[in-house]
Amino acid sequence: MKQWAARLRAALNVSVALVAGATLMIAPPARADEISVTQWGASLYGLPYSVAMSQGLFKKAGVDITGILSSNGGGTTVRNILASPTPYGEVAVSAALAAARQGMDLEIVNVGTRSVAEASLVTMPDSPVKSVADLVGKKVAITSPKGVSEMLLLMVLKEKGIDASKVTRVASGGYVNGLTLLEQHAVDAAVLIEPLSIVRKNKYRTVYHAGDILQPMTTSVGITTRAFAKAHPNTLRAIIAGRDAGVQSTYSNPTAAAALLATDFKLPPPLAKEAVDNMVKSHMWSEGDFDRAELDRMVAGLQLIGEVNGPVDWKKLVDTQFLPANLQAKSKL
Repeated sequence: MKQWAARLRAALNVSVALVAGATLMIAPPARADEISVTQWGASLYGLPYSVAMSQGLFKKAGVDITGILSSNGGGTTVRNILASPTPYGEVAVSAALAAARQGMDLEIVNVGTRSVAEASLVTMPDSPVKSVADLVGKKVAITSPKGVSEMLLLMVLKEKGIDASKVTRVASGGYVNGLTLLEQHAVDAAVLIEPLSIVRKNKYRTVYHAGDILQPMTTSVGITTRAFAKAHPNTLRAIIAGRDAGVQSTYSNPTAAAALLATDFKLPPPLAKEAVDNMVKSHMWSEGDFDRAELDRMVAGLQLIGEVNGPVDWKKLVDTQFLPANLQAKSKL
């Protein structure tokens, strides 16, 4: 339990994003590969990869995933991916766009996650803050300036017609740190994320769940190098297909997925089940197809925190040819 808690605290101090596995569609002998997954072992975003590995879905397609490399997200994850022998990974949209602006050789090949249902805002049980409107004139703990937590707070305020300048944001350095500030009455509310929100749900009162206010948006994407895509198109197709199979299995049997989450990610079984059920309900994991509206909603959020200026030309960054045929047809760009 101590080990899990330590991993959880480390993971929850950064914004969300994740990375993927690898396979081969036609079945020559499986090759061994390692992949890089942001906050692997603590974040819910990686569950489909764990499912795919445990059920032999990657190996069946032709690639044997031998290990998962974790990192702290953002540019670190992107650099790890692009430097690896199998340069495919799932990262935050913000990290992918930042890397592209820096001239890195990458392209976006599939969608990873498409919901912010894991994010929430909490306060103390006896707090007068009952709604978003009550945040006016109050202090809210975020993890860091220009991070995902601040972005989602600003998006919620905008959606509810609240002037963001009337809500003081306090950078706490992490979700757990923000809760400490809340308990000490240094702030009036604090951003939170699952599964920590489930672990401590009896200590706080939820003001809102971001997914109940904000429409679906693309939160993470699969990336690779253009060179790898050109040299190993079948392997790349298999990577995406293997992950897709893991997503489908997670949705079709969430109970089994929750049991795997509890084991692999060192979570108490009841917590793991509640977390998976919540994410299944919100359809957090995408099979991989692109939706322009959901991509642009994320860009709108990144514009609020100054991470993106102007629109993004997705057609220059996105390559759908490696998706399964049904997902290519379903994509909207």
